[in-house]
Amino acid sequence: MKLCLIRHTSVAVPVGTCYGWTDVPVSDHFEAEAQACKLQLDALTFDLVFTSPLTRAKRLASFCGYPDAIKEPRMKEMNMGDWEMKRFDQIQDPDLQKYFDHFLDHPTRNGESFRDLYRRVVDFIEELKAEEQRRRDDSLTDELRVAVFCHGGPIMCAMAYAGVIPFKEVYNHIPAHASVTSLEFTC
Repeated sequence: MKLCLIRHTSVAVPVGTCYGWTDVPVSDHFEAEAQACKLQLDALTFDLVFTSPLTRAKRLASFCGYPDAIKEPRMKEMNMGDWEMKRFDQIQDPDLQKYFDHFLDHPTRNGESFRDLYRRVVDFIEELKAEEQRRRDDSLTDELRVAVFCHGGPIMCAMAYAGVIPFKEVYNHIPAHASVTSLEFTC
């Protein structure tokens, strides 16, 4: 399976703000970023196209020619819980340092850990792999080609699951806004 993961364009929130599940507006640079992203996708074809249900991903999917992309909640960004829309340097929470020290397994207050996000993303990818196998069994396709408009967190999870980056080093590989990451998975 070929999986093409497209990160949303930049957003109109201050740097350092936790905005995981919050439906934030895109920045004033949307048109230029989206056009550059669309150019990367124009030569590609997909059997299935999904999008996170958050507006910043749906808007890019629509701009790139996929207004009817299937909404996939498992590809939402990490749930930052009580920290949503707060800047990290303004969070008054005794668990903040625990999160920084153990982000893989320590959740945000009333939110998720990175491993929780990883499980969601892997569950989705495994479902896609099963769909590819079903289509192969029915002689409908040799290889499933899938596009997903989503967020940095799910893209890093997919990269770790594919073995492209070490799981413990995911935050050293944050994809750029409006970037396209291509991965291959075997069934």
